[in-house]
Amino acid sequence: MRLLKAAAAFAVMATFVAPPIAVAQEPQLTTAAVEGTLLTVNAEGSVEGRPDMATISVGVTTEGQTAAAALAENARRSQALIQALRRAGVAERDIQTANVSVYPQQVYGEGQAPRITGYQANNTVTAKVRNIGNTGRVIDAAVGAGGNNVNGVSFSYQDPDAQLNAARRDAISNARERAELYANALGMRVHRVVAVSEGGGFRPPMVPMAMERMAAADASTPIAPGEIETQVQVSVTFELR
Repeated sequence: MRLLKAAAAFAVMATFVAPPIAVAQEPQLTTAAVEGTLLTVNAEGSVEGRPDMATISVGVTTEGQTAAAALAENARRSQALIQALRRAGVAERDIQTANVSVYPQQVYGEGQAPRITGYQANNTVTAKVRNIGNTGRVIDAAVGAGGNNVNGVSFSYQDPDAQLNAARRDAISNARERAELYANALGMRVHRVVAVSEGGGFRPPMVPMAMERMAAADASTPIAPGEIETQVQVSVTFELR
């Protein structure tokens, strides 16, 4: 009987000794590292500001009886467009080719194989306008030099980190405020931050613009940059006690 009682006592002791060993092997946060209650809050921060840079997408579309003829005419007009962008104040480093393509133009008849009637060549460039007030004049210069394909304009910041950092501070402030609310409701207090992770920031999409609006001859194309919003999402884990 003594042997049985001793064995039972050892079994009980083993039950209480085992958990700390398992906790030590766990790489994430455990009850051994956190004495209070964990609370994870997902919060968003945002800030609005007036952009200081525009990016336009303009190009040239030409046609010819052969692919070589269409491409040669396109090259001539595209070079004139790029020179016009430079004269309008766009730096060479801010002009980048986005697409060059040549496609056959085909006619389809019932019961007949497609027939090539000519070729179409396209060349598209993007240009960063760092003096945002000149955006309309830059577009007009590109169209005046032979650009017949205006895809759109987008607005951004030359220094986006300043806006992102402001949104990050707002997100952390919102997370802390929400954590304080939960802690007060639970009769506890926020002891410390255990972990923080960040989601992606927000970038405004390209805004399409109609060609009819580009063709104004008596004044530069009106451009209204307005304000854009930068957003950041964060996930913050707090320890409450």
